[in-house]
Amino acid sequence: MTRIKFSKITLFVLLQLLIVDGTTCYSQVNETDKKQRKEENCEQQDFRDLFGKKDKPAKPPRKTMLLVLPNVSSNPANGFLLGVGGSAGWFWGPRETTRVSVIGFSAAVTTKKQFLAFAKSNVYTTDDRFYLQGDWRFYIYKAPTWGLGTNAPDTVDVPSQLSWQGADLEETDGAYPMNYDYIKFHEIINYKVKKYLYAGVGYHLDLYTNIKDNLLELDSLPKQLTPHYLYSKLYDFNPEKYTLSGISLNLAYDSRDNLMNPYKGYYANINYRYNPTFLGSDQNSSSLWLEFRTYVGLSKKTPRHLVAFWVYGNFLITGNQPYLTLMGLGEDQKGRSGRAYVAGRFRGEDLVYGEVEYRFPITQCSKMLGGVLFLNVTTASNRTTNVPLFAYLRPGAGFGFRFMINKHFRTNINFDIGFGHRSKGFYFSGTETF
Repeated sequence: MTRIKFSKITLFVLLQLLIVDGTTCYSQVNETDKKQRKEENCEQQDFRDLFGKKDKPAKPPRKTMLLVLPNVSSNPANGFLLGVGGSAGWFWGPRETTRVSVIGFSAAVTTKKQFLAFAKSNVYTTDDRFYLQGDWRFYIYKAPTWGLGTNAPDTVDVPSQLSWQGADLEETDGAYPMNYDYIKFHEIINYKVKKYLYAGVGYHLDLYTNIKDNLLELDSLPKQLTPHYLYSKLYDFNPEKYTLSGISLNLAYDSRDNLMNPYKGYYANINYRYNPTFLGSDQNSSSLWLEFRTYVGLSKKTPRHLVAFWVYGNFLITGNQPYLTLMGLGEDQKGRSGRAYVAGRFRGEDLVYGEVEYRFPITQCSKMLGGVLFLNVTTASNRTTNVPLFAYLRPGAGFGFRFMINKHFRTNINFDIGFGHRSKGFYFSGTETF
């Protein structure tokens, strides 16, 4: 009797365990299935998905994209500024074998009779056979300078200043206001030597006319001499106009998967520029540009979750160049370096810049809204006063938001806030910083 009773109890317990275990297993499988279905539905979305019908079949991606943004601001230097800017993207050939081409553009007028227009392009022809890099600008402009070197100006305490899109929004002590007309035409034609590797030649023209050092126009005595005027006189340049015209040899490696918003790959560029007098330069000179970028993914399921790195350097190799043609912060091809500072805040015969940016999605499922955290640092030389590179470092840091407008081209609307040494800036754009 005891053995039979024990068997019934044992059977009852076993049945209970099986039921509980089966329920648990079913629950786990069900939850796993739900999670998998959710992940399958959590693909990258963009602005159009907010208003599109979910059950409507998706249209094939277009081969062209155009984003136009307003450019409105007000500051003492320019007065009220009104214009438009944006970016365009297109595929010159089949998507499978041709990378997207990108051009950024802007045009604006101000109430102080100024005009600013530029077009900056990175174009890949069919099957990536040719890679074209262009930077065209025409400015009737007013902008300050602070002298050469990362420590400039070293005689005054520069007060805190505010900038919008790299333009000075305040009349700041320590700055030397200047007016000038500027024509820039830079175009490089690269040919694909092998996969990802390009070699090419380019022509570069920087023409400055109608230059006015505003402090020299004051009636006060003695006259306050400016860094631009003193540099021009020291190296025998006309302080009212000058030309830098030259040719370049270019070597580029580009394995990025997208130029507008890379998720992976490498970009490296070496550009040696020679500016002879027979091409129109005021003096013979040469310079070297070195640049490297890379993108390290942090998630296989979310490619836009990554850390991006960017470093470049521009070095005067031989001769002397006019003051405004020396490399300034924020004067790279896309004009994106130095978030937190006014464009041209630091300038020198040699300049090195580095930046790291953490990019992540905020809305985990749709990935439509993203964010960035960035940190940058700048150093510039002043050979006249024996200030070498890395003697002074100026850091910047900040954060920003990204709203996906076109997932096929990876086009974002970007808003960034940067904080630097007694400086802060706000930035609004349509493509990633780098």
